[in-house]
Amino acid sequence: MALQNNWNASVNDYAISGGWNCDGNSLVVSDASGGIYVFNGKSGEVIWSQKQVHAVGGLSTAMHPFKNKFVTTGQDSRILIWDTYENNIIKEINLGHGWVENVEWSQDGKWLAASCSRTVYIYNETGDEVWRSDDHNSTVSQIAWAANNELATACYGKVTFFDALSGKQTQTLEWKGSLISMVLSPNGDIVACGSQDNSVHFWRRSTGKDSMMSGYPFKPDSLSFDETGTFLATGGNVDVTVWSFQGKGPEGTTPLSLEQHAEPLTSLAFSNRGLNLASGSRDGTVVLWGLRMDNKESDLSETRLTDSVSNLYWHPDDKALAALDGQGVITVWHVT
Repeated sequence: MALQNNWNASVNDYAISGGWNCDGNSLVVSDASGGIYVFNGKSGEVIWSQKQVHAVGGLSTAMHPFKNKFVTTGQDSRILIWDTYENNIIKEINLGHGWVENVEWSQDGKWLAASCSRTVYIYNETGDEVWRSDDHNSTVSQIAWAANNELATACYGKVTFFDALSGKQTQTLEWKGSLISMVLSPNGDIVACGSQDNSVHFWRRSTGKDSMMSGYPFKPDSLSFDETGTFLATGGNVDVTVWSFQGKGPEGTTPLSLEQHAEPLTSLAFSNRGLNLASGSRDGTVVLWGLRMDNKESDLSETRLTDSVSNLYWHPDDKALAALDGQGVITVWHVT
């Protein structure tokens, strides 16, 4: 397993978010000054770009799972639905106030969720509002979709699940603390959150039981499950910590510690299939780890970017990996 450089490109500012189009033929990147860029996935050539679309600054990007469109949000209170290849806005939604910090398509692509301050907004696929939540306890830090079209939201003290169609709350998982990151296992049963107190808290929805993994030197703001929901990779350290949910784990077990980075982790991403894990850190190091079902490391490949790694994105076929960094450089490698 190795990373072989394919192409490099750059945007106008800090490359803050992005993703691969569903067909794998293009890579979308949003920068911190509000610019939108669509690159040819094979060559890195710019298909189209618009600078400072979100005039105050760009924030989040979400790629539709099956269609050639994506969504961007910004500090200008706007949600924009784009056609990937036509360079036009399909729908503009202006919330009128606040930063739209999170946006996510449901797994079937029929629903779009966005959060602004303490409120979550749900839209149908064309961008028409279906419902909005009451105010949460605090600013909504993260949102995520479960496979059965339930939306999970994280804020201070709890994770709440909502039915996509009705907006009815279906479950509340409480814990006294500030939740800064969240990821759901693929089957939606396990909810893992990084906390402001340098711990990872998780719940099993089916039993209501919860547990905590503590001892992280930093805030665990990067979390990633593998496709089976067996392994959870966590940041909050210079080393990648991988917990196994096999059997009665992870309670009472010792996690795998992957030691290669010299600075704190900034991004983690399991491949779409299999047990390849990509990790990025503050000093620009990117490492590709090959894990095994016995939760041991088998091999790795390392490279370095020019600045802190902001995000890592696997190509839909897992044969390429894209990285964004703090200087606005986009790097794409072949994974061999």
